[in-house]
Amino acid sequence: MACRAGCCCNSIGNINEDNARFLMLALLIIIYLLCGAAVFSALEHPKEKLAKERWAQRIEQFTHKYNLSQDDLKNFLRNYEEANVAGIRVDTTRPRWDFAGAFYFVGTVVSTIGFGMTTPVTIAGKIFLIFYGLIGCAATILFFNLFLERVITVIAFVLKFCHERRERRKAGPAQNCHRPSTGNRERRTDSLAGWKPSVYCVMLILGVAAILVSCCASAMYSAAEGWDYLDALYFCFVAFSTIGFGDMVSNQREMYKAQAAYRVGNFLFILTGVCCIYSLFNVISIVIKQVLNWLLRRLETPCRCPARGNRHTRRNVVVPGHMRPRRENSIETDAVNDSEADGRRMSGEMISMKDFLAANKVNLAIMQKQLSEMANGHPRQLGSSSRHNEFSGGVGALGIMNNRLAETSVDR
Repeated sequence: MACRAGCCCNSIGNINEDNARFLMLALLIIIYLLCGAAVFSALEHPKEKLAKERWAQRIEQFTHKYNLSQDDLKNFLRNYEEANVAGIRVDTTRPRWDFAGAFYFVGTVVSTIGFGMTTPVTIAGKIFLIFYGLIGCAATILFFNLFLERVITVIAFVLKFCHERRERRKAGPAQNCHRPSTGNRERRTDSLAGWKPSVYCVMLILGVAAILVSCCASAMYSAAEGWDYLDALYFCFVAFSTIGFGDMVSNQREMYKAQAAYRVGNFLFILTGVCCIYSLFNVISIVIKQVLNWLLRRLETPCRCPARGNRHTRRNVVVPGHMRPRRENSIETDAVNDSEADGRRMSGEMISMKDFLAANKVNLAIMQKQLSEMANGHPRQLGSSSRHNEFSGGVGALGIMNNRLAETSVDR
């Protein structure tokens, strides 16, 4: 059946790929939120109803026992809630706003954890917090980005070293004993030049590191705070992921055994854990984007319109594979295509890194790095343009990791 008003596939097939990925991600997040709400409601709502019933019974029993009106008792409880916001507890706790307590507070602010157990109550403190958090959070995020850059550098060099050893073993013991020929050296160089570290290996290493840090920190919190080990693990994830509910907060008692050592360990574990989880989240986001690209390719349908072959497709649109225009062969495009194929074969990825790493166009960290290189008279070499394009794009830590993966995929 012929289409009267142009191709019938335009409404679906020619959606911009970035917009299609964005809409699909938004839809999946909404579904994820609905599923999460259903699960938590089923798990926690009965407990909430039971707690409300018990609290109503206790209020009624207390008013009858001491001959008080419920209104007077509720007013007293409201006063206690106001005191609780100021940091006053029934049990003795450490001061909230001495220097050590204030340092703990600003640490939760700039790390975006925000437990909520300590908050400024004065107008001057609230105004100062706005400007202090604006600069502190930005600086801390930059620190996390630089930490991720160095972690990716170390992991990439380790993976590259393992890849080189595997290549030497494949070459055989005879070639290891004798001096390799020029052709063998060139083939080995080409193999290493096309190699790229696998995002799955990076995710696995970061995941193992985050688990080890969380388990060690949970053992310390369980012993020092008297928490159950699973509750300590729960606290570690909430704190390290900067969710920061505030229902469980470490280092709040007035005295601890080996207090100085515990405070130092608490600071180091939170700092290391936040950096590891932050890095892991960035790598998982890359994998999620890869899955989105795979879903987009699965949703592609062939176009049966007869006049479709004469139409020019827009840049970066989702179209059937057999309808995509073929690139003209050139030195640069051949290098890019060869690098994509080599990267998929050697790193075991489902699709090329370019497909799921080249997302956003603006990256302040990379922009400043490039401006600094240009200002110092050290622009990027043209010979590395293909690999830079392979890993270019991304915002914040994602873009820094893309650049680092590109830079460490070749010998410096």
